[in-house]
Amino acid sequence: MTILVTGATGTVGRRVVEQLLERGAHVRAVTRDPARAELPGGVDVVRGDLTDPGSLESALEGVTGLHLITFDGGLFAPLTTGEEIMRLARVAGVRRVTVLNGGGDTPMETAVRESGLAWTVVMPVEFMANALEWAPGIKADDVVREPFVDRLSAMVHESDIGAVAATALTEDGHGGQVYLITGPQALTVGDKVAAIAAARGRAVELVELTEEEALAGWRAKGMPEDVIGFLIAVYRDTPPEGRTVIDTVEKVTGRPARTFAQWAGEHAEFFRP
Repeated sequence: MTILVTGATGTVGRRVVEQLLERGAHVRAVTRDPARAELPGGVDVVRGDLTDPGSLESALEGVTGLHLITFDGGLFAPLTTGEEIMRLARVAGVRRVTVLNGGGDTPMETAVRESGLAWTVVMPVEFMANALEWAPGIKADDVVREPFVDRLSAMVHESDIGAVAATALTEDGHGGQVYLITGPQALTVGDKVAAIAAARGRAVELVELTEEEALAGWRAKGMPEDVIGFLIAVYRDTPPEGRTVIDTVEKVTGRPARTFAQWAGEHAEFFRP
């Protein structure tokens, strides 16, 4: 069983690779720069680019499962090459495909759903890894500055996203499924900060910003206005799917979802001076 993982050096892609290895699969990973991939031993790292389907033709040889992303890893533009990639996958004899949802309708996900293969959409809510954005402020000043600190998030561990994808790629019965994936708890910003403080063994102060202060800070960093608008909308009124715990991880993988406290413990060094 050979599984081809695209986006393999990304936050989720690395976890898909790790979880596939744990399941005993042979993993082939696609990256633009194999020399910088830093993937586990035993992974067959090959050069390829999702914006150039022809570059994937040889990588697909002998592949039974394929994991895809929906955005270009360099420019974060929606990939428009899905139909050609799916054609190549069918020719190669690929049987199962997973695609990481990009937060809405995308040409790649549409192509996967219409491919005729056993497809699974992996749709996680907020990544626990997003908390790494707080690392510079915590390391320098023992402080987190955020707006809407009472907002709830059922954020999910990246390894659980990888585990759901790996299961769908190596087992039958997941074709035609859209898996919304959450963590086991709905947490406030204060809950997350407390977990990080416990993991690093040092207190962290939480300072609540006003909406105006948050806007000014994001604009000063050069954040695009569409991204700012999205953040304000989801922070002010998080959609139910982003704050409601569901048991997809346990149903699909057979074990409970990992907690944020566990994630914080695994990443404690990122938050220490």
